[in-house]
Amino acid sequence: MKRSGPLLTLLAGLLLGLFMLSLNATTGEKKSSAYVEESPSPKASPPPTTRPPSPSPSPSKSPVPNADYAGRTDDDSSAVAVSLRDGRAIAYFCDGRDKESWLKGDVEDDGSMKLTGKGGAELNGTLKQGKRISGTVDIGGGHYTFTADKAIKPSGLYRATATVRSAKFDGGWIVLKDGTQVGILTKNGKPSPAPEIDPATGTVTVDGEQLTARPVTP
Repeated sequence: MKRSGPLLTLLAGLLLGLFMLSLNATTGEKKSSAYVEESPSPKASPPPTTRPPSPSPSPSKSPVPNADYAGRTDDDSSAVAVSLRDGRAIAYFCDGRDKESWLKGDVEDDGSMKLTGKGGAELNGTLKQGKRISGTVDIGGGHYTFTADKAIKPSGLYRATATVRSAKFDGGWIVLKDGTQVGILTKNGKPSPAPEIDPATGTVTVDGEQLTARPVTP
């Protein structure tokens, strides 16, 4: 009986050691299973930079030429002449009898123009490739469409103003490319068909006096 005491003590110690080993193993497994390494969350990549589209170059505009234009209305009843200088325009509408108008205004970069004269007269036209002006004239209740081609001297627009023996004269002439002249001469405000001028010199005889009609520019 005395020998069983130490033996029991030894067995108890072995059992306690096995229990402690088992407990440590279980605890370590739990710790390792509970530990999860968190991988860093991926950073959101910035959106690609979008460059605004480059503005398309505006079409180049041809400069408005300094030139003269002359032609007839579509109904062949009247003539129209336009002179352009440095973005300004002066025009003359004339039927060669008693209806006329001088009109002025600006020319836009695209060649369009709106010219105005006395009594509400109005010319609306467009310069096309520098070669001709097409448009309309509204004067005295009448509406006229016209085309005026680029004039080559001596064709073009002429005017003469003078006082002869106390009478005031004001004459306007449109010389067309075929040499035809359309004009009105007013004497003290009364219109009548104008006598022809010499296209080479612009001279014209009025009431026995020689006047000089000169090219008109704005």
